[in-house]
Amino acid sequence: MDCKITSKEFGLFRTLIYNESGISLGPQKQSLLESRLSKRLRELKLETFLQYYDEVTGDPAREEFTRMLDLISTNKTDFLREPKHFDFLRDVILPELIPQKRIRIWSSACSTGEEPYTIAITLFESVQSPQEWDFKILASDLSTRVLARAASGIYDEDRVRDIPPGVLRRHFLRGRGDSTGCFKVKPHLASMIRFRRLNLMDDDFLIKNPLDVIFCRNVMIYFDRPTQETLVNKFHRYLKPGGYLFIGHSESLQWISHSFKCLAPTIYQRER
Repeated sequence: MDCKITSKEFGLFRTLIYNESGISLGPQKQSLLESRLSKRLRELKLETFLQYYDEVTGDPAREEFTRMLDLISTNKTDFLREPKHFDFLRDVILPELIPQKRIRIWSSACSTGEEPYTIAITLFESVQSPQEWDFKILASDLSTRVLARAASGIYDEDRVRDIPPGVLRRHFLRGRGDSTGCFKVKPHLASMIRFRRLNLMDDDFLIKNPLDVIFCRNVMIYFDRPTQETLVNKFHRYLKPGGYLFIGHSESLQWISHSFKCLAPTIYQRER
C-alpha cells in the first residue's frame, strides 16, 4: 500500500530540495512529490517518507540524493524548440565570430540532449567549411539519468520528427535490425559536445574560459526570484563581454536586478 507524505515530511523535502537545487516547491506540489517518490519508497521497502528522508540525507556518497533529484526533475524538451534562438545564433552571433572561427556555448540544462544537438546542427549547417571552426559545447544537467541518455545520442523516430529530412540524413544514422526506428547522432556532432553533471546552485561552475553563449531555457520558472537573480548574475560572470544569454519563452528577467541588455524577448547580451 502506498504511504502518504505528511505536511511535516513535505516541509523537510521542500527545504532540502530548495537548498540543494534551487527548485522551489509550493504547497500545491505536495501530492506531486508524493507520487514521484512513492515508487522509490516501495523499492527500498520503506514505510514512511521520513525514513526515505533519512536515507537520502544519510548517504555519504549522495547517490540516493542524486536519484531523488532525478525523480523530481522535469525533463521536457524537443529538437528545434524555440527556433528564433537558433536563427539568432546563425544570423547574428556566428557572423560576428568569423574572424576567429571559434565559439564556446553552454547548454546549462540540457536534459536528454535535444538542445545541445540542435545547437551543434545549427553551427555545422550555418558556416562554410565547418571543419575549419573550433566548436565546443558544454552540455550540463542536474540529472545523471537524462545526461546518460543525452550522451548516448540515440533517439526514437518520434523524437526526431521535427527535424527536416535532409538535416536528419546529414547528422543522424538510421538504425537497422534490432535498432530499427532509432536514430543515432553522427560522430561529427557528438565530438562537439561534452556532457557533465552540474548543479546551477554551485558557487563555482569550474568553467575556465569565457563563453560566447549560454542557453538557460525553461529552468528558471522553477526558481523563486532571489534564486533567479543569483543565477543570472553568475551567468554574467561566465560570459565574455558581448556574450549572449538565451532564456525560455515563458521566462523574463524583468523583475530581477541584473546587468544584461535586453535585445529581444528572451535574448540578452552582456554589454561590451
